[in-house]
Amino acid sequence: MNKTLSGALVAGLLAAGTCAAAGQATDAQVAQYQQKELARGEPARWMKEDRTIQAQIATKKKEIGAALNEALAQCKQMQASERGSCVKEARQTYRDDMAHVRELVTVSNQMAGKVETTGPSE
Repeated sequence: MNKTLSGALVAGLLAAGTCAAAGQATDAQVAQYQQKELARGEPARWMKEDRTIQAQIATKKKEIGAALNEALAQCKQMQASERGSCVKEARQTYRDDMAHVRELVTVSNQMAGKVETTGPSE
């Protein structure tokens, strides 16, 4: 399994914790496009591992940026009174993640497809 997939999970979980907003953040038009793309099958690049630490860091930075965009989209769906703090928290999480990108890559590599299932479900 692609090690960056584990990293995407870590980055996604960090972003999800940033703003707990109800509803889907993906625009309906984007979701329709994604479904069409997925119907074609997985691109070969999805299964190609990032073999160097530099490539893993570059991928992790993209994932952190995508997580920020998801969090900001969720913030936009919130009431105006909550939106400012949500955006502030999302951007702080982004800065923290970027500052610790190397450690996040290390954690992803150590996970290597393992998922912890002993904790309580949400």
